[in-house]
Amino acid sequence: MEIGSLKGKALPPPCLLPQNTAPPLRPRINFSQLSHADHTLTRIQTSGIIACLRANTAELAMEAARAALSGGITVVGTVLNIEDARKAVGAGAKFLMSPAIVKDVIDMDGFQNGEVLYIPGAMTPTEILSAHDSGAKIVKVYPVSVLGGVQYISALKKPFPHISMVASQGITIDSVGEYIANGASSVVLSDAIFDKEAMAQNNFIVIRQLAHFATLQASQVLEMLDFIFNYYFYDYFHIF
Repeated sequence: MEIGSLKGKALPPPCLLPQNTAPPLRPRINFSQLSHADHTLTRIQTSGIIACLRANTAELAMEAARAALSGGITVVGTVLNIEDARKAVGAGAKFLMSPAIVKDVIDMDGFQNGEVLYIPGAMTPTEILSAHDSGAKIVKVYPVSVLGGVQYISALKKPFPHISMVASQGITIDSVGEYIANGASSVVLSDAIFDKEAMAQNNFIVIRQLAHFATLQASQVLEMLDFIFNYYFYDYFHIF
């Protein structure tokens, strides 16, 4: 199968829940009286996908971002310091992410008053808990594929079922469902969406198609998890 005009870029097969795996229950979200940060968080948890964009020019970044957005994916860049964060917020960003915990960003007014969602990066259980205790509503686990991939996320969710986690680094579209089924609230896709060849050719149709297919992969598992949650929720109240 071809995607756009790029030959050999076959779509992966539809994702399925791993066999013999009990997926985590995902409680329903109350949309009333949410802060801006909570609205953004809800969008991320509902879609299950974040696209991390890197581009050589602002024009290319804007077009690629539009293509991913039209495919149903939230797009974000990376901030490494408070100056990056302030520029992003000044340009209208409501959503910041970094590969590590940047304390200055955590201390900034936009984060503290709930106007901006900041997703700090963490690697170890200690860093993940520290980020959560500092006020992060969701934490990026990075670099996840080097640390063990799906198994690492699954292991982390056992002591930290209350902490929302984004799996990031080295994730392919066909593994999206497995990460979410094993506890990730969302995954970060970079080259999997912003295909290098498509970016070099300014082929935004391909980027939109990849983004759309990634959202389908995530939605399959999210719908299944919602069904399972509703099933157990229904049984609980009918038992008691």
